[in-house]
Amino acid sequence: MTTALTTSTTPEEDLAQVQREHGGPLFSFLLRLCDGDRQRAEDLVQETYVRAWQHPEALDSRYESVRPWLFTVGRRLAIDARRARLARPAEVGDAVLDSARVCADHAERSAAALDVREAVATLSPEHRAVLLEVYFKGASVAEAAGALGIPPGTVKSRAYYALRALRRVLPGYAPDLR
Repeated sequence: MTTALTTSTTPEEDLAQVQREHGGPLFSFLLRLCDGDRQRAEDLVQETYVRAWQHPEALDSRYESVRPWLFTVGRRLAIDARRARLARPAEVGDAVLDSARVCADHAERSAAALDVREAVATLSPEHRAVLLEVYFKGASVAEAAGALGIPPGTVKSRAYYALRALRRVLPGYAPDLR
């Protein structure tokens, strides 16, 4: 292959010859690097040929084969493309967005907190004390029983009946468990 070093790009006929000789193996190599993604591999092959077109010295007849240079350029392009993809956040499809949980805004959370506070205020002091220990302070049944000076079974039954009463007062917040 003869290339004039005075030109800044590779002549089209030389590039076409390189493509005929090395296109299939280069595509197969890049396809493996792209985990079978044909579109990405084709894009990398084209970008490799653009680099070959921009660097006519790589096709100089002094070298035995241009294939190692092509494979090195293609491999580096594949690595750069992979790094660029990993640097960006993953794209989210519509199906994921449709199934995503919707978080309430601050105003809705504040309104819900007020509703719960009012509902807890309707409970008897004994039921309220159990809920405070178990659900708001995070105490175990045994710890709540020790703090309140009542048996663990009483803690369990008061918690059950307190939650049941809250479900009646707050119908939109919990599933109806009868």
